[in-house]
Amino acid sequence: MIKYFFFLILWMPLGLMGQSPTVQLLDESINEGWTSLDEGWQYQKGDDLNWAQPSYDDKEWPVVPKNSNLNRVEDIAIAGENEMVWFRKKVKVDSFFTESVIFNIRQTGASEIFLDGKLLYTFGVVSSNPATYLEKSANDDIFVLPLKPGKEQLLAVRYAAGSRDFPLYNNSSSKFSIQLTTIAVLNSPDLSRNNVLALIPPALVYFLITLGSTTLISILFFTLFLFFPKERLNGYFALSTFCMSVWIITDFYSIPLESYAFWLYIFSGIFLFTGILLMLFCIYRIFERTIGFWFWTICFLFVLTTISRVAYPINEFGLVLYLYLITIIVLSIRSLKTNRIAALIFICGMGLTLVSFISNLILNALGIDSATYNVYASGLSFMILPLSIAIYLGYSFSQRSRSLAFQLQEVKKLSSENTKILSEQKSTLEKEVTQRTKELNASLDHLKSTQSQLIQSEKMASLGELTAGIAHEIQNPLNFVNNFSEVSKELLDEMREELKNGDAEEVNAIMDDVIQNLEKITHHGKRADSIVKGMLQHSKTTGDKKEPTNINALADEYLRLAYHGLRAKDKAFNSDMHTDLDEGIKTIAIIPQDIGRVVLNLVTNAFYAVNEKSKAAKVSGDTIYKPLVSIATKKKNNSVEITVTDNGTGIPNAVKEKIFQPFFTTKPTGKGTGLGLSMSYDIVTKGHGGELKVETKQGEGTTFTIQLPIHN
Repeated sequence: MIKYFFFLILWMPLGLMGQSPTVQLLDESINEGWTSLDEGWQYQKGDDLNWAQPSYDDKEWPVVPKNSNLNRVEDIAIAGENEMVWFRKKVKVDSFFTESVIFNIRQTGASEIFLDGKLLYTFGVVSSNPATYLEKSANDDIFVLPLKPGKEQLLAVRYAAGSRDFPLYNNSSSKFSIQLTTIAVLNSPDLSRNNVLALIPPALVYFLITLGSTTLISILFFTLFLFFPKERLNGYFALSTFCMSVWIITDFYSIPLESYAFWLYIFSGIFLFTGILLMLFCIYRIFERTIGFWFWTICFLFVLTTISRVAYPINEFGLVLYLYLITIIVLSIRSLKTNRIAALIFICGMGLTLVSFISNLILNALGIDSATYNVYASGLSFMILPLSIAIYLGYSFSQRSRSLAFQLQEVKKLSSENTKILSEQKSTLEKEVTQRTKELNASLDHLKSTQSQLIQSEKMASLGELTAGIAHEIQNPLNFVNNFSEVSKELLDEMREELKNGDAEEVNAIMDDVIQNLEKITHHGKRADSIVKGMLQHSKTTGDKKEPTNINALADEYLRLAYHGLRAKDKAFNSDMHTDLDEGIKTIAIIPQDIGRVVLNLVTNAFYAVNEKSKAAKVSGDTIYKPLVSIATKKKNNSVEITVTDNGTGIPNAVKEKIFQPFFTTKPTGKGTGLGLSMSYDIVTKGHGGELKVETKQGEGTTFTIQLPIHN
């Protein structure tokens, strides 16, 4: 598995110098670098502190073959979970060797180091009891091994392998290894001698550079996404580099050899895979490719790898990573025609990364130390992909900026060219607007004049409708005046004769009759005068002066006038009339000629509706239908209602909402102007602050309700 690219996987196996298979001679060769004590060890499972003593006879103990992990023989663990094992090895320092010997151990478990039966160091708590066992990692610690030159000494290790909850099915055994060197090597900056500590400074620098780069890229592109939220690719890329930054931190500080750090190890892997997959998604978006089989395959393999870390560890991440790189290269090659720049950037970047990883495989296969590669090349390889995406996004942003700058120049050029044209057009338009304004004002004045004329014409038309009714009403008082005048003349002639005869009593009687006749002539003359004055008032232009008016008398008078007017025009017309007048209503403040005009209009329409239905009934042979128009008044709280009801044709629902609109009429052409109801509506609502409502049912009749407020 390609992992821990910031860590030091530094093992430099050298040949052991010794004459005996059980005694290893340590001479000047350990002053050349780190020496791994990986052969000549004897082991025994179990636990006995006497096994640390040099006097103990271990001839029957089996020998561990040369292996970097002392706890593994022929791929089988010596000490399994919750088991203990002892390792013994005899070492001898050359008598001429004066350097201090130091050692470093790598283990997954707990151990105690003995020299000649004396306990030197303890790493963890060594026990086969899980309750008291404590695992300890000492990978980065250096300890002094107090060997005496020229003396054969026994190095013993008491080792315990514990148990871990995860992975569920662990296929790896616990590990223990030890390597030696000298103080001089430890303090040497020479990589050929000290590849443990000499690589730490550059490794730390590369760690900080990589972490800083991913964090800076994440912040930069997240900021771009905030300012340009429609550019979602910036947001995806910022999230991917953020995941990489989290992975770098958690991976650097995770200690997967200890049980408490296992979930940190899993957490680190999840962020790594998420960041890598988001970058692959960004590449698909850059090339405008549809997410397909290979993308979901890689997703599945990464998920499988994550699950395997919990259940059954497999070291196949490298293969998945190679497939990932090849997918990007193939995708880039296929997109050379559509996005050449991006394709070349990713082909070069991923090609370089692939060569770097393959080189590491070759070094490991040849047994060449790859610690230097891990420090200088591994981190850089992981940064190539995010850097490639960042470079292309920067290039794409610069191209868009150039395009926008060019378009801006074109707009400025067109703007300067259009300024003159707009200025000329503005001057022309201003002249045209001035002229049109004058014409519109003239048209408006003409329209207002026409409207006034139409309203006055409507008033006169309604007055014309009353002509016959007025003549009928005036005819009665005139007949009385004529009759009483003739009778009075005859009485005066008789009185002259009686005066000649000197009959004073008869003269006084005749004078009383003449006086009565004159009173009746005066009464009927005033009646005719009131009718004429009412019609003159009806024909006047509407004013805003309200005066107390007997609403019952007004309603009754206009009902009769309308009826006689229609009778005069159509002798065949006939209709019953009914009044229901509330005697409790005295007078209310209204403009009488306006409200009279409204009542006249509603009553005339009612008579027209019942007349039309009556004609239709005669045609159909209906002898039951009797036309009826009713007018009623009623006082309600602070208002007076006048209702005009007929049992005529009614109004269709389709046109009910339009009847109060100007020039809208349901009558045939030539039968109505369409101004009657609209004018009536304005008089009631705007002129008197009341309401004019209609209730109708087609074929059955209509009721109009006038509601007028009573002003104290």
